[in-house]
Amino acid sequence: MHFSLETIFFLITTAFIAGCIDALAGGGGLLTIPALMAAGIPPVSALATNKLQSSIGTFSAFLTFLKAGHVDISQFALPAVGAFLGSLAGATAVQFINPVFLSAIVPLLLIAMAIYFLLAPPMSAVDRQARLNRWGITACITAVGFYDGFFGPGAGSFLTTVLVAFAGLGLVRAIANTKFLNLLTNLAGLTAMIAGGKVLWLLGFGMAGANVLGNQVGAWLAMRFGGKGIRPLLVVMSLALTIKLLANPDNPLWKIIPHHLTY
Repeated sequence: MHFSLETIFFLITTAFIAGCIDALAGGGGLLTIPALMAAGIPPVSALATNKLQSSIGTFSAFLTFLKAGHVDISQFALPAVGAFLGSLAGATAVQFINPVFLSAIVPLLLIAMAIYFLLAPPMSAVDRQARLNRWGITACITAVGFYDGFFGPGAGSFLTTVLVAFAGLGLVRAIANTKFLNLLTNLAGLTAMIAGGKVLWLLGFGMAGANVLGNQVGAWLAMRFGGKGIRPLLVVMSLALTIKLLANPDNPLWKIIPHHLTY
């Protein structure tokens, strides 16, 4: 595919902002996926290219948190296996979905995720007693992994929520260990997408460079200030991009709805 310089600049800038937000609170895909689709990229290729840039950006944030001593790899080794296998299954499954149907439902899923981010309660900043054992946490994370491979936006926030609500971690530690788990889900999803030949490599690497810078800025802000106050900004930006996507009269959603209303 060929893109204008304006489109490339828009996508790279979006990747930087998404990387920053991803490191702070998760959900960067709420920006990059509608941006990629608004640029005319088919939905599965948009998901695949997003996985490439997100994998590299998440890896950079993971290293930052790891060096700061906030990541406990041994504690979350089993959930990490579940995250990888769940994402691999999800990313394989999505490639068998009708692309017309996928193009229609992605904006609706994005709106649902934006509403979740807006209404989700604040998370605790201090460690507490875990509510589930390792197997229970692994089951939850495997389910999130499948969602991340199949679609993706908000998966980082879901992982953080699991670690805070069920593993008893404080917010900064939860965000840090989320990067470890999210890295595994991204790599698994990317592996499946590469096997399916869906990745736009040059665009993905360009966005990845910007995403790395954004993740570094976001990781520093998260360790210094936490992830507070970022969700309303994410919701506004995500809805703006989704509305732009829906405003396209060629969106399959506007063809599916009238078709079903005739019955």
